Amino acid sequence: MAKDKVKEAPEGDAAEGEDGEGAPAKKKIPLKFLIIGGVAAVLVLGGGGTAGFMLLKPKPDEAHGEKKAGEKKKEKKGEKKEGEKLAGEVREGPDGILFYTMPNVVVNMQTADGRATFLKLKLTLEVPDQETVDLLEPNMPRLQDMFQTFLRELRPEDLQGSQGSYQLRMEIQRRVNLVIAPSKVNAVLIEEMLIN
Repeated sequence: MAKDKVKEAPEGDAAEGEDGEGAPAKKKIPLKFLIIGGVAAVLVLGGGGTAGFMLLKPKPDEAHGEKKAGEKKKEKKGEKKEGEKLAGEVREGPDGILFYTMPNVVVNMQTADGRATFLKLKLTLEVPDQETVDLLEPNMPRLQDMFQTFLRELRPEDLQGSQGSYQLRMEIQRRVNLVIAPSKVNAVLIEEMLIN
């Protein structure tokens, strides 16, 4: 008869009786949920820490209140003040000539096979006086637009050899002089020309 009672008892009731008086069985959290939760916590804390570091880090100019080495030049009459941003860099040359280094120009060039080819130019304009530099600054958007439309039509073959570089200089000088007329730049110097 004892064997009959064991057989008659359902399996779920026997498990409850062994643990105690009807205590529910503890559920274990699967290992993969623990791993996913740990990785998510690390990402959230790491991202928050990085964002806090980047946002709260003082800028070098604000922290020390010093000017950069390039800004330590004496201010001349007509130069931009501290609060105004210069589009390019002005350096003095021999015999009162100024060299105005423009921001880099990067354009996507046309190719016969349709590959993406880029041209990067670093140009310096040789200008006769500070008044010409003062004309270049406000006209920089016009100059950059003119460079973009002209340079996009070139092909890498157009820039090969000394003849290609000479023609590029003359075309850029002509276009700059059109924008700042009646003033003129003396020459265009190509400091860097990369074709990728």
